[in-house]
Amino acid sequence: MDYNRYTLEKDTIKAHTESRKGLLTVIGAGPGDIELITLKAIKVLGNADVVLYDALVNIELLEFAPNAEHIFVGKRKGCYSYQQEQINELIVNRAKSNGHVVRLKGGDPFVFGRGAEEMEYVAKHGIEVAMVPGISSCLSVPAIQNIPVTKRGSAESFWVITGTTKEHKLSADVALAAKSSATVVILMGMSKLPQIVELFKDAGKSELPIAIIQNGTRSDEKVGVGTIASIELEVERQELANPAIIVIGEVVRHREQIKEIQKEITIASIA
Repeated sequence: MDYNRYTLEKDTIKAHTESRKGLLTVIGAGPGDIELITLKAIKVLGNADVVLYDALVNIELLEFAPNAEHIFVGKRKGCYSYQQEQINELIVNRAKSNGHVVRLKGGDPFVFGRGAEEMEYVAKHGIEVAMVPGISSCLSVPAIQNIPVTKRGSAESFWVITGTTKEHKLSADVALAAKSSATVVILMGMSKLPQIVELFKDAGKSELPIAIIQNGTRSDEKVGVGTIASIELEVERQELANPAIIVIGEVVRHREQIKEIQKEITIASIA
């Protein structure tokens, strides 16, 4: 069977459970809004025996796996419920003893989600693996705020960069991106915001638009918009913090342009 194209019918799950070979499905939960998860992901959750979920996952999604064991393995405010090595072992053990393990991760697991690492580990232990892509926050969170990552005349490409590397440093790619005309989307970068701002200032881009979106697509979403020169004051004013996405580029202006168009139409209709 091609596990990249499977539908995970009950007989497939049963076969793996009876053989004790086990099955891991890594699922992208989307950016936060429970409606931004795929139909395939919902179907797979319904066939799960165990669900291991992260901190950025909307826990309402666990209702789609009513018969599964739910285990929180995420990170919150620097505290780990499980180390990565423990998560890997937990997946292997539950897959062998329970059958079908679903690893539920925020956004898309292949965009800074460590989904690939976990799949490699369990595959080496003889466990079948499958992937259900999710809607990445790097695209959807700006989009919900009417910020496109590309726009004709404004941006021909975009960078998606982690703000914090494995060594807990700012990625060197940010400095490279600051020199380009591309849109720059930085995930997990709020703690490095002063460094990011300095890099863009050094590139002569103090007036470049920037948006910071906290808790994107959720009911408690907060948005701060400014320029490279002003954004730190805006962050302080609104008390913006993680989890947040940083979007830098001319495309940020599109949000205000849409607002202005809508305002003009409203005024015209009243007149």
